[in-house]
Formats: sequence, structure tokens, C-alpha cells
Amino acid sequence: MTSQLREVYLEPGNFCFGEGNLRITTVLGSCISITLWHPLLRHGGMCHFMLPSRNAPHVTLDGKYGDEAIELFMLELKKRRTQAEQYQVGLYGGGKMFETKSSVKDIGWQNIEKAHELLNGKGFKLVDDHVGSFGRRRLAFDVWSGEVRMVHVDNRKLGAT
Repeated sequence: MTSQLREVYLEPGNFCFGEGNLRITTVLGSCISITLWHPLLRHGGMCHFMLPSRNAPHVTLDGKYGDEAIELFMLELKKRRTQAEQYQVGLYGGGKMFETKSSVKDIGWQNIEKAHELLNGKGFKLVDDHVGSFGRRRLAFDVWSGEVRMVHVDNRKLGAT
């Protein structure tokens, strides 16, 4: 890398898209991160959404919601005159944070299902995923290379249930 590294940490609900020496990082529990990377143009982005959808009228897009995070990606693709099928896509998170005996689908699982639905609906193809299970994940996405590094910590192994 010839220029200085820019690092962006995504809080829940944040979105980042760019190029060059950009590293995007985040920590996930039941939330979802999607990474998009264009291998020829070497640009890409990441979202960190908390809930599948808002299900309420809105004026501006909010990255806290999966359906709106995908729309933020689509706006970036339109600006760059690229198509969904040109991107390598990663899907991470949706971890179960607590052991429960409830028959209701937990929010992590709902987020995973929504992410798959949205990505398929827009024509994106997954090349990497690490979803579900228990615990949290730490991600680092190097936009210049497309490399995603992930560390998964299972809460149950730490005695936190």
C-alpha cells in the first residue's frame, strides 16, 4: 500500500462504501454484516444491520434495517455503473446470543433469513458466509484486496449463557 490506511469502524446501523486503502471493521452478535467487493475495480463496502425491516413509512434510508441497507448498496452500485453479479459477497453474523427454549425464531435467525432473501432478490451471489451458531464475530474487511478476516467467539464456551 502506498497511501495511508483509512480504518472505519461500523457501529450497529452504519454503512460504508469506498475504495483504496480502506479497512472496514465491526463486531456482530445477532446483527448481520454484508460485504460487497468488486474484484476488477477494487471497491466495496459493508453494512451492519440490526433488524430485518422497519415495516413503517420512512423518508430516508436507515442502515439499521436489512432491506434499507441493501438499498444503500444498490445506490452505490448505480453511482458506479456496476451490476450485482459483478461483486463478491460475504454474509456474517446472526449469532444466537442466549440459550433459550423458546420456539420463536430469534432475531439473529430472522436477520439471516432476510439477508438471504434480499441478496437473492437483487441478484447477488455469496462467495463466503459464516452465520448463525452462538456468540459474536469480529470482522475486518480490506477493501483494497477484498480479504475479510473473521474471529468467532462462542459465548457458551466462556460460561455466558
